[in-house]
Amino acid sequence: MARSPLAAPLSEAGPPLSIRNVEKRVTLGRDTINILRGVSFDLERGEVVALMGPSGSGKSTLLGIVSGLDRPTAGEVILDGEEIGNLPERSLAVTRARKVGMVFQSFNLIPTLTALENVQLPLHVPGRGNHDLHRAEQLLVDVGLGHRLNHRPSQLSGGEQQRVAVARALVVDPPLLVADEPTGNLDSDTGRALIDLLLDMRAKLGTTILVATHNDSVSARADRALHLRDGRLVVA
Repeated sequence: MARSPLAAPLSEAGPPLSIRNVEKRVTLGRDTINILRGVSFDLERGEVVALMGPSGSGKSTLLGIVSGLDRPTAGEVILDGEEIGNLPERSLAVTRARKVGMVFQSFNLIPTLTALENVQLPLHVPGRGNHDLHRAEQLLVDVGLGHRLNHRPSQLSGGEQQRVAVARALVVDPPLLVADEPTGNLDSDTGRALIDLLLDMRAKLGTTILVATHNDSVSARADRALHLRDGRLVVA
């Protein structure tokens, strides 16, 4: 499939994400909880990878660290060639805004804004040089919502709201899209349509996608799966 004119040239400078011996520990009273235990992996450019594991295995914590929303206790997180684990908070916020798109189970749209305004939001983040607002409109067309630009979230179905969230995550052309249980609040048919959309946008834009899921049908559509158990990557 031909790549969209929205797509930036693909970099050849190594993988978009490398995780090296990442650990995450938290202290609760006198107890230390080991959430992640020496996790290492690479993502190749343009692949879709499912992150599988039971509740409490560390999936959401790992996604938070990958996205720059949380910091590892030890190890390295190299995002598009930049080690982000020890960046100052302001630099981390700018890197996160430029290099990671995020899709959540609960959509996280702002209810008072239209679909177009929700998608345009990341383009106004300080530190971004590109304010091409037309890109937001084109992405909504690409996800099948060109006729819903001026509708607010309450006027959209759950599947349509998640499509807006996908467009918002992609509007800054990030090298990595992270999705945390993106089909969790959708029925089976709508969930399948969402995965179809993510695969289609990967083909158009070349975006690398890491998706955490409990759903075997979602992982079956990915290029490969990583399995977390008790904070460690294991062979399924």
